[in-house]
Amino acid sequence: MSFRRDGVFACVALLGTVLAASSFAREAADRVVCDSKGKVANLNFTLKDMNGQDVALSAYKGHVILLDFWATWCGPCKIEIPGFVDLYTRYEPQGFVVLGVSIDDTIAKLKPFATQFKMNYPVLVGRGRDDLQDAFGPLLGYPTSFLISRDGKICTQHTGLAPKEQFEREIQSLM
Repeated sequence: MSFRRDGVFACVALLGTVLAASSFAREAADRVVCDSKGKVANLNFTLKDMNGQDVALSAYKGHVILLDFWATWCGPCKIEIPGFVDLYTRYEPQGFVVLGVSIDDTIAKLKPFATQFKMNYPVLVGRGRDDLQDAFGPLLGYPTSFLISRDGKICTQHTGLAPKEQFEREIQSLM
């Protein structure tokens, strides 16, 4: 009887250790840390926004930047955009910006798309700007998003659909 009870206690203790380690690992994964080897983002680009105005990416140095490469035909991009609208609304006063770089359309086509999706952040024209994509690429799919710290380091990259909650945790850790 004692042997059986000791076995049960050992299993419970092991389970507790595994759960604690799992929780610690999950919390650590939620923290975004840009180490000293992190690639510095090249923000030396000027693009047109959907209103035809020049926008220098370097003007956002010192901000936490979510640089999102997307396309109007991309289903996962359309799913992510409402989350970016919400995140921009909530964190912009704290120095956060979303820069949406459309890789496929002209200004004339971007305006109605941005209106339909209520895009409240800068929408930039990346069509024909292979130099910008090459600076962050190769981009293997869309959407591809980069989270850039205030000191200009690329901290995370997401290729494909990522949940808003994941972006929010990462943004909060950099604010």
